Amino acid sequence: MEARMTHYVHGVIAYMDNIGHSTNIEILEHLQQTYPSLTATTVHRITTRLIKRGMLAAAPVSKSNAMRFDVNTNPHDHFQCSNCDMLRDTTIADKIRPILETSIGDGCQISGNLVITGLCKKCNKENHK
Repeated sequence: MEARMTHYVHGVIAYMDNIGHSTNIEILEHLQQTYPSLTATTVHRITTRLIKRGMLAAAPVSKSNAMRFDVNTNPHDHFQCSNCDMLRDTTIADKIRPILETSIGDGCQISGNLVITGLCKKCNKENHK
């Protein structure tokens, strides 16, 4: 049986389509501006359901170890700013995997998505002021 598409669910989907990556808390804080009675439990249930339906994917956790969600459900990698925690999609695995596997050696094979960390443009500029 297909779950209901409530106004809360539509709100989560619209927010994620706009923002790309988010935690449950960020979704809750944004949607409570429109739906003040929305609870953290409801947001958690919605994001869990959307992952099960394949409408959201898990993203790398935030610096505070909060689960993050990704509107892009296609296989891809991420760049994560180690300062501001910004997350950006990238598709570097096909280029980087052979280099890493050669460097590791011993016939090891890398699988899964890659997360590259560093400083984003904004944080890099702030560090060099």
